[in-house]
Amino acid sequence: MKRLPTLAFGAALLATTASFAPPTPKGWEPLLDQKMSKWRNFESYRHQLGYKGQVPTDAQGKPIAPIGYDKNEANVFSVITQDGEPVLRISGEIYGCVFTKQDFKNYDLKLKVKWGSKKWVPRLNEPLDSGILYNSQGECSVDYWHSWMLAQEFQVSEYQKGNAMGDFWCIANSTADIRAQRSAVGDTLKFSPTATPVTLGHGGPGFCKAAANYESPSGQWTELELISVNGQSIHLVNGHVVMAVANSGYVKDGQRQPLTHGKIQLQSEAAEVFYKGIMIKPIEAMPAEYAQYFAH
Repeated sequence: MKRLPTLAFGAALLATTASFAPPTPKGWEPLLDQKMSKWRNFESYRHQLGYKGQVPTDAQGKPIAPIGYDKNEANVFSVITQDGEPVLRISGEIYGCVFTKQDFKNYDLKLKVKWGSKKWVPRLNEPLDSGILYNSQGECSVDYWHSWMLAQEFQVSEYQKGNAMGDFWCIANSTADIRAQRSAVGDTLKFSPTATPVTLGHGGPGFCKAAANYESPSGQWTELELISVNGQSIHLVNGHVVMAVANSGYVKDGQRQPLTHGKIQLQSEAAEVFYKGIMIKPIEAMPAEYAQYFAH
């Protein structure tokens, strides 16, 4: 898959002469500006090959503290400009995230994504990867990679090795119900609107594949949309529904609790990625065209 060199791509992004950002549609709030005023960041570690989910230790066997909040070591998170519009670059060099300062409930989120060319250990031989983590609550570093908050994941992944835009992951101790078919090969789940609901997390599988791949061709922006209302969510890729998530929750003391609001995280996960056009709109109910995915 041919990709533009990072320097050339960065230069193209910086070309702004006589260009102006498109106006934000009425009712929508833009979330990205040049100063990232609506976001904070967290960095954990430079994870290595063979990582097994444990906190890294030093030569004396003592736990190493994560880099932490609002440090931005190695300039992992930066904003550049394309056609007068802010574009978020996440280098991926260190695992972590940017996350909104604000907590959101019942909303429609839209954004565009495009891959860069850089990869880092431990994903040098894996698909380019990031993710939108929503209904995010609590502190960062509670997940397997010690990098993110408790959340649900709208996976942002290059279409390789079974990964696709819009896949679903449970993050930390989250749980949800998804209509899914189980593959006879590899015992994996794939979203199917007519299938029987399967509980993810809470002792069950933690991953479900998107219905199909709708990622844009290499070098083009892919439009993503997340609709989240009262514990139900829809993942859309270039206008196509690829996932419907019901009964969003988390497990505490063995009991299932609702997870229906929270911050929005964008992952740094060992791959260079660019986001733009990040905007959000409050809504009161799941739009009628998507309610069918949750009908009994």
